[in-house]
Amino acid sequence: MKESDNFFDKVYQVARLIPFGKVTSYGAIATYLGAARSARMVGWAMNKAHNLDDVPAHRVVNRKGLLTGKHHFDGTNLMQQLLESEGIIVIENQIQDLEKVFWNPMEELS
Repeated sequence: MKESDNFFDKVYQVARLIPFGKVTSYGAIATYLGAARSARMVGWAMNKAHNLDDVPAHRVVNRKGLLTGKHHFDGTNLMQQLLESEGIIVIENQIQDLEKVFWNPMEELS
């Protein structure tokens, strides 16, 4: 991963690595970046990523698998539709079988 002083840029670099059909959490990205208490800042970064086509912000959810960032996507259910198009099952704004589709950057990138 290239060096960047900007936390948001670092978040986007990690988010770009989330595989198709997988999700991760704000906290998992924050922990990977050495800022474990900065999950909320990761959320802010994802909110600002809506105009970055190469950042799959729809693949970042809260630690329980809830689509907490869905209101930042155009359309009522765009975040859910994008996840479902990758084979992820979402019921009542929550990812089902989270442990099966969860991608942990600490395990995958270390």
